Amino acid sequence: MHTVTPHTVHITDTTLRDAHQSLVATRLRTEDMIPLARAIDECGFFSVEAWGGATFDTCIRFLNDDPWERLRSLKAELKHTPIQMLLRGQNLVGYRHYPDDVVDHFVAAAHRNGVDVFRVFDALNDIRNMKRSMEQVKKAGAHLQGAICYTTSPVHSIHSFIEMAKELYALDCDSICIKDMAGLIMPEAARELITGIKKAVDVKVNLHSHCTSGIAPISYQAAIEAGVDILDTAMSPFAMGTSQPPTESIVASLKGTVRDTGIDLIKLRVVRNICLQIREKYGGLINPISERVDSDVLIYQLPGGMISNLVSQLQEQDALNRMDEVLAEIPRVRKDLGYPPLVTPTSQIVGTQAVLNVLVDGQRYRNVTKEVKDYVHGLYGRSPAPVNQEIQKQIIGDDNVITVRPADLLEPAYARMKEEAQKAGLVKKEEDILTYILYPAIAPSFLKGDRIIEEIPKKQPAATPATDFPSQMEVEVDGEVFSVRIVSVGGSKVEVAGVTPQKIPRGDIAGGIKSNMQGMVLKVMVNRGDAVKKGDVLLVLEAMKMENPIHSPIDGRVGDIFVDAGDVVQNGDVLLVVQ
Repeated sequence: MHTVTPHTVHITDTTLRDAHQSLVATRLRTEDMIPLARAIDECGFFSVEAWGGATFDTCIRFLNDDPWERLRSLKAELKHTPIQMLLRGQNLVGYRHYPDDVVDHFVAAAHRNGVDVFRVFDALNDIRNMKRSMEQVKKAGAHLQGAICYTTSPVHSIHSFIEMAKELYALDCDSICIKDMAGLIMPEAARELITGIKKAVDVKVNLHSHCTSGIAPISYQAAIEAGVDILDTAMSPFAMGTSQPPTESIVASLKGTVRDTGIDLIKLRVVRNICLQIREKYGGLINPISERVDSDVLIYQLPGGMISNLVSQLQEQDALNRMDEVLAEIPRVRKDLGYPPLVTPTSQIVGTQAVLNVLVDGQRYRNVTKEVKDYVHGLYGRSPAPVNQEIQKQIIGDDNVITVRPADLLEPAYARMKEEAQKAGLVKKEEDILTYILYPAIAPSFLKGDRIIEEIPKKQPAATPATDFPSQMEVEVDGEVFSVRIVSVGGSKVEVAGVTPQKIPRGDIAGGIKSNMQGMVLKVMVNRGDAVKKGDVLLVLEAMKMENPIHSPIDGRVGDIFVDAGDVVQNGDVLLVVQ
């Protein structure tokens, strides 16, 4: 029998990344992180997860906050504590695969700017999608942590995860993370998996889980008994719910035992008090749905960070009342797509498609995102089980599904897009090139300083719920009508963002093609007077971080076009006319 030699449990604190991604939709700003990082550095953590994941996206999309500057600023404060990032393999910090040359430049830049530990994963557990970034991490001389996305399904098992751990170890990983993004791992499964990995390979094992189902603290205790080396926790003001177990509680539970973390609770108290002040500031962003235990997660398996974002997405579509329908649809879509683990980007792919299946007249797969089509084509990698053949035919017809490593089909892009960015006057530092490559739709406005900073919503008094106020209104200024999105309501003061001249008509127009969701026009594919066939893509909306093509319902000719790239549209807006 495999025996465990007692040793110190190390702690990776996630407050600066996954905790606020899970509870406040990743909206923590760098200015609030700096004093927190300074206090965290005194504690003696194994590492602090402070970058990667959704932080890069939200920095430039909502906060007008440079993610590279954030990394450098945090590095200046975290003098004794390694900074850890979450890297989505070939997806880096985006939602699609990038060419190998982009991966190489990104990993080198991340390490150069301050990342010491890279947790590398692939949403499908397809190691082919992890290898390139893993090789670059080792080349940079950083700590490589290979991650297994833990999930449950008819095609996943403890044995298959142990076999994956062996493969990761053979690729020179310094540690292996069991990444339980939805809080699904049961105590006995944690015990069996950790014991099995440590028996098979001599490597540090990290357990990462979420408290969504309420089981994570119990599974952490089982992991401790099984010999886990590192646990992911979050400071208590940003713990529990869809976040991690509390750092203070785990540290206290091991005090005086053979697994003692060696971390001082008094130093943690200083960190906690700073976190309390920050939580008060961001309290208006915390949705009660993200804070409570939800055993339904054991059915729909949505990861913590996606739940708060799904709430935001449904609110944007004025459809929060249909949350239960969406949650019921998610496991059906997941089964159709071959049981992918639900973690970025597959959680967004499955979650957004479930939203569309519910909202678009309840007709499943009538409106399919570009990402779902790419997934079914095999462009995200090998699905754990085959995609439902009937659904596959509905989505991609008789198209072939690729069997090679998806990135093998991608042409090098760094030099070409560097030239594009420089010609557009977007490059002030080398890292701006990567920002542009990763997010070409929103990076230009960010790099030019044109993004609107999203206000932090105020906490609402019980007698004045935020739902009493409209989320959208039209106002007239000097005879011009503007569409205004309300992002917070505090007392009698209304703060607004997203002001766009209202030229987009609503109502019935002969041949009018309407938007079926709230989103931003990413690109218009046709011109006035163009002949189009039924099914042709007319324009692409970006909604819920996914690309949603709008197709022509008929053969015809394009008439008036009411939108341009960059316009924000609402459900029911007439986008263009085809007659």
